[in-house]
Amino acid sequence: MTRCRLCGSTAMGSVVDLGATPPCESFLAADQLDRAEPAYPLHLRVCTACWLAQIPPLITPEETFKEYAYFSSYSTSWVEHARTYVADAVRKVGLDSEGSEGSEAFVVEVASNDGYLLKHVVDRGIRCLGIEPSVNVGAAARDAGVPTLTEFLSPETGAAVRAEHGPANLVVANNVYAHIPDVVGFTQGLRALVADDGWVSIEVQHLLTLIEENQYDTIYHEHFQYYTVASAIRALASGGLALVDVELLPTHGGSIRLWARPTEAAGEPSQQVADVLAREKAAGLQELSGYAEFAARVAKVRRDLLKFLIEAAERGETVVGYGAPGKGNTLLNHCGIRPDLLAYTVDRNPYKHGRFTPGTRIPILPPERIAADKPDYVLVLPWNLRAELTEQLSFVHEWGGRLVFPIPELSIVEVNS
Repeated sequence: MTRCRLCGSTAMGSVVDLGATPPCESFLAADQLDRAEPAYPLHLRVCTACWLAQIPPLITPEETFKEYAYFSSYSTSWVEHARTYVADAVRKVGLDSEGSEGSEAFVVEVASNDGYLLKHVVDRGIRCLGIEPSVNVGAAARDAGVPTLTEFLSPETGAAVRAEHGPANLVVANNVYAHIPDVVGFTQGLRALVADDGWVSIEVQHLLTLIEENQYDTIYHEHFQYYTVASAIRALASGGLALVDVELLPTHGGSIRLWARPTEAAGEPSQQVADVLAREKAAGLQELSGYAEFAARVAKVRRDLLKFLIEAAERGETVVGYGAPGKGNTLLNHCGIRPDLLAYTVDRNPYKHGRFTPGTRIPILPPERIAADKPDYVLVLPWNLRAELTEQLSFVHEWGGRLVFPIPELSIVEVNS
């Protein structure tokens, strides 16, 4: 990667190099285990001109998202997060039976997955449309009664949806702004969708917490860029949008919710925007030295986890995993963990059962196996759901089992009933 995909600068500084790994959502079927598996460099760099952190676009969204293994509805806490968001957004934007341009209110969600969020919009009787590129999860959304278009967002797609359905009073883009290599074209697509006096809401992981909390496993090939509020302002401006407010969220270990409007309707940004920009600057994220210690802290996470797994194996103790998220596959591959150290992992998503993790070839089984096998330790790979999963896995106390969280640092937890 020689040029920043946002501003075109060639001034790129290294943040952390995680070696080469397979795409994190390329789960393997049993008949694929003897075939060659592609791996791509995973090297995070930051543009010292606009401060957008990014990895090279070595895979395309079409390779990942046409058939996708992630269904949002399998996370109880994420469904509740969506329900709360819809209730708050309806109040904030003023959605009711009439839209801001005098017509029926209209909400569009980009990367709407299996309808986990828009179903709450449907329940409120508000007209909506999901734009979801994955054929399989889009079909699940339609089965759930959520109107869904199977497409990637582009300026042309946005214009076509606007022409057919009218402008959207609210456009939602949660956990997708990092997943698109053409950040300018995608942002132009958002602007094409939204009404001239409408709102765009974006949730994306905050680079500030990624750096501060050692959350390096959220770096993977499907995440092409990593945002601060400062770099998000520049990205939004590339498509004719302006940031007017920001919220700090606990989701995914620390995210930002960006509230933007068309530039001509935006007005002055809130004090919260200025406050977060000041925090980012104080953390050194607008100078290369602010990223200098991150790679060393990442290396310590790897050493500590491997030491624990090796010592557990030498004691004859069993360790299994919980979850098979994309972030878990970055962690497993970077640490070089194989079935000799992690016998298997489990996942609530039936799509993944009987498959194997990319690169590390660890079997993925139904969650019931944990209670059947009674392992000594359960390594929780979706560590960002710590509260939810500590409660779900409280039954491991029955045989003295313990939970292990690898991020931000190794933590071994005894759970109670």
